Amino acid sequence: MPRNILHITVIGDGAMATVCANILAAKHADHTAVTQWGREPELLAQFRAEGENKRYLPGFKLSEHLQFEGDEALAFKDAQLIIAAVPTQFMRSTLQRVAAYIPAKVPIVSVAKGLEISTLMRPTQIIADVTGPRPLAVLSGPNIAGELARKLPATMVVAVDVAHRAGDLAKRIQELFTCPYLRVYRNSDLLGVELAGALKNVVAIAAGILEGMNAGHNAKAALLSRGLVEITRLGIALGAQPDTFYGLAGLGDLVTTCFSPEGRNRTFGERIGRGEKSDDVLKSIAGVVEGVPTCRAVVKLAAEHHVDLPICRGLHAVLFEGSDPRTEIAGLMSRELKSE
Repeated sequence: MPRNILHITVIGDGAMATVCANILAAKHADHTAVTQWGREPELLAQFRAEGENKRYLPGFKLSEHLQFEGDEALAFKDAQLIIAAVPTQFMRSTLQRVAAYIPAKVPIVSVAKGLEISTLMRPTQIIADVTGPRPLAVLSGPNIAGELARKLPATMVVAVDVAHRAGDLAKRIQELFTCPYLRVYRNSDLLGVELAGALKNVVAIAAGILEGMNAGHNAKAALLSRGLVEITRLGIALGAQPDTFYGLAGLGDLVTTCFSPEGRNRTFGERIGRGEKSDDVLKSIAGVVEGVPTCRAVVKLAAEHHVDLPICRGLHAVLFEGSDPRTEIAGLMSRELKSE
């Protein structure tokens, strides 16, 4: 194998992990070696044998150049760039399993969207906590995995941690992922990009509930608008840049997640709005509904920083306190009148 081959390892076996791995393997077959690692070796063996991730992306054929490896020592041996594409609530345990095999100082790019319940940490904070100091980046934006798999036009945003902004990591990632159907932009606000990606899932559940209740377009438009206000409010309180929330990582991802029927968070919310029980819906959905645990974390985070998030708090009451969605909607509509 030529010396200038770039070795990339993708952590995860879900839809987004598979899409990211396939984009890189298909685009850069002549000068990259892309390996996908997951917690279930037998599932990876199925991917290899069938050339397809039938569990999360049925009907989507994978590049013949994509490699699969269930052995941690082999999967990370030569890695020069790592893509972490596992749900936030499993990020810590997954990284703890492979940390000993990850080369020091190798950059890790997170595509996860959420907040860890026990620590309120963002994905890149979890990565640093488990794997030690290294260049970190986040890749986010309005990117439904199924649409990327079908090569429909899409955009993403890459942001790099402060310590490595002076280098070319953001530009390298931008160039690696950009292809005819995917355009990647650079952003200087890693904190804001991660917060936007996490909080939009919470608002998307609320949007789904409105859809399930047939509450109408007026209600959904109000929810998205005021939901964005809440996301921005918390982001600014934590030190993020306001403009981030009105760009692709903020408004763009929020709109996609709230309206796409392929989004797990919106779908989950829609079924809650139709009267189904939360636990029953979660058991029937393939993959993790990140907005559910993130809602818990967001309400805790907002309380710690004294930030008012009435929509998130109302959703928390529905999901974890037994409140009826109609009660929470009535409460939001009857709040004290004020300026926008």
